[in-house]
Amino acid sequence: MARQQAARKVKDKWKAKEWYKVHAPKMFNEAEIGDTPSADPEYVIGRTVEVTVQDLTGDFSKMHIKLKFKVSEVEGTDAKTVFVGHDLTSDYVRRLTRRRKTKTDHVVDFYTKDGFKYRIKTMSIADRRIQSSQEMGMRAIITETLTNMGKEMTLSEIVKAIINGGLSRDLAKACHVVIPIKRIEVRKSEVLEFGEGEPEAVFAPEEMVSNEAPEAAPAAEEAAEEAPAEEAAEAPAEEASE
Repeated sequence: MARQQAARKVKDKWKAKEWYKVHAPKMFNEAEIGDTPSADPEYVIGRTVEVTVQDLTGDFSKMHIKLKFKVSEVEGTDAKTVFVGHDLTSDYVRRLTRRRKTKTDHVVDFYTKDGFKYRIKTMSIADRRIQSSQEMGMRAIITETLTNMGKEMTLSEIVKAIINGGLSRDLAKACHVVIPIKRIEVRKSEVLEFGEGEPEAVFAPEEMVSNEAPEAAPAAEEAAEEAPAEEAAEAPAEEASE
């Protein structure tokens, strides 16, 4: 009897929840990127959503680039987000770093022209062993190049260069004075501090696939505040999933 009451209680909580449409920021033309349920709009704020560039533009060559957004405010049933960084899919990274390749990671924090503190993590791939002196020289060049780019480019311009591969090519070219590196990938990025104003759009409206929500995993941080673990365990699988 107690088990049935607990299951009913969980079901009633899910019935009480409302679905919120998650939108990308103006930086990505406020495209709808997912849905997330909540009984209180305050619980939606702070949730994270990941979508691939392919989801937004339909470009299959960019399916390995994941964009990360965090809900910053809620208006009605619309959840607005801010861009907080990007990542490469794990299978893509594994393909790049197979046997007989030398991988060198580097982290650079710098400020953009519009005042954002941005962290970029690069991954250099070489066909041969890299000497420690070459590695130090390469790290110094990457740091200097990104710092100088930040002084001249806005966050949107840098993110666009990451997505279209221009930033990786520029870094590899700069490092050629030390070692003819095979390739450099911008493996991950993160916004550490927000600047003034809202970044301009990365893509033109016609480059976006549609305004329909892609099949993204909504809200990485949800449900814990609304459904206690002992109650959620009694709920049917389809109701307890995100």
